[in-house]
Amino acid sequence: MKNKIAQVFAKQIAPLFRKNPDKFFKGITGVIHVGANTGQEIQLYAEHNLNVIWIEPIDDVFETLKSNLKNFPRQIAVRGLVTDINNKEYEFNIASNNGASSSILDFNLHKDIWPEVTYEKTIKIFSKTLPTLLQDHNIDLSNYDMLVMDTQGSELLVLKGALPILSNFKFIKTEAPDFESYKGCCQLKDLESFFSVNGYQECFRNKFATHPNGGSYYDIIYKRIK
Repeated sequence: MKNKIAQVFAKQIAPLFRKNPDKFFKGITGVIHVGANTGQEIQLYAEHNLNVIWIEPIDDVFETLKSNLKNFPRQIAVRGLVTDINNKEYEFNIASNNGASSSILDFNLHKDIWPEVTYEKTIKIFSKTLPTLLQDHNIDLSNYDMLVMDTQGSELLVLKGALPILSNFKFIKTEAPDFESYKGCCQLKDLESFFSVNGYQECFRNKFATHPNGGSYYDIIYKRIK
């Protein structure tokens, strides 16, 4: 039965997503966006009348994010570093592009695509899992049925930590390379393995960057199928 559902989805639904990747917003109530930066998608989410929780770990970037959200009452910012474990101290690398490429991981082949991006400093941050962070802020998860991740290589850690609440999300969107952009980073193959055993199937993929020696970066959307 599960294989039949997946086949129907692949034939009938996935092509609609490829044609219009924003179409799925019409079927959800809210987004939890891990790795917010300054909230580049604020207006997009507002256009679809979504509730949004933005999660950002860097203090000064977080303050900019809060300022950007002043006129969007359905969107709120939460400060935190999300991984698969609570209260672990990480050395968090702050990137020169206004923090957009910041990560708990060191650069590897990332610098071959974006040589102008460097790490400017390192700070120490304690992590929390996504369920713990949401609980700490008394967030009603029923208002949020999509997860978006932009955590620069630690996406698999976010997902593993979110396993107790993962089935709440109809859609999960993430960036992922199919090469080692950051040292030990989550790659496309890791996501495929994770989602194949957790009830999700890829429904959209867009390539937005390519490494000079092969390999690419993608935006990918997965849909829950069970």
